[in-house]
Amino acid sequence: MENLDQLREQFPDAARDIKINLGNVLQPGPLNAAQTWGVAISTAYAARNEKLTRALLADAKTAGIEDALLEDAKAAAILMGMNNVYYRFRHIIGKEEYSQKPARLRMMRLKQPATNQVDFELFCLAVSAVNNCQSCVQSHEHVVLEGGMTTDQVHDAVRIASIIHAAAIALETNF
Repeated sequence: MENLDQLREQFPDAARDIKINLGNVLQPGPLNAAQTWGVAISTAYAARNEKLTRALLADAKTAGIEDALLEDAKAAAILMGMNNVYYRFRHIIGKEEYSQKPARLRMMRLKQPATNQVDFELFCLAVSAVNNCQSCVQSHEHVVLEGGMTTDQVHDAVRIASIIHAAAIALETNF
């Protein structure tokens, strides 16, 4: 994780905890390596931090992560960028009238991942947690659990997403 290690050195003193957490976040845990990298990269894209995203992508390639998974991570971030805004609005406003209107949002990529459906949904869950979309988090959590994942794996994905999100903030506040 040479690129990520170099990036961590740019963190301000206020982000010491995040620096340590980021050093540990990609270690083996409840998720396999591909799932871990996919969650990290999708949430880096969602955080819109180019330095962090590029470092994660470079280290993922060094770790042998397939291009298809990297594309799924990018697609999850992009698709949730649309869905999280739309569905969060419907939830926040709380009017039945909006809930009955068709979304008319194209989401074919959600059902056609380059790798596998459950991992793609996990990436969407992580991004939705960062974007604070309750209905999307609940929907994706249901799908991944039905797909055979455990609550420990879901918890780990959200833990990784929180650290990646905080790392993006740390890099943006270092001026």
